[in-house]
Amino acid sequence: MLPACHLLPLQGVADTADTGAITGTFTGASDHITTGGIQIIKTSNGGAVVILDSDFSLDGAPDPRVGFGKGGAYADATDLGPLQQLNGVQVYIVPASVNVDDFDEVYIWCKKFAVPLGVASLN
Repeated sequence: MLPACHLLPLQGVADTADTGAITGTFTGASDHITTGGIQIIKTSNGGAVVILDSDFSLDGAPDPRVGFGKGGAYADATDLGPLQQLNGVQVYIVPASVNVDDFDEVYIWCKKFAVPLGVASLN
């Protein structure tokens, strides 16, 4: 079960969405198996949330994190926090300091070894 501080009611996300979702699908990296879809939903208040879909899966790794990147490079300053679980739906609030329009990828990143575990190119 996810800690309550990491949960955002999905109904509330839908109520504040001002545009369609940005989507992508994970592919594994660094000999890891990472699969599943991702959505980024911009909210009417200028914020955004990242949602890992119900089919999300990571085979496991030390210290996996969620963040953004561009052109094949992970951006440390976009770290959204630790991966909440290895499988299933997860929601991450994007801080106001991160403009999702500046990035074209979402990463599952191993902070301990500074390598990607999975990358989703955004559509």
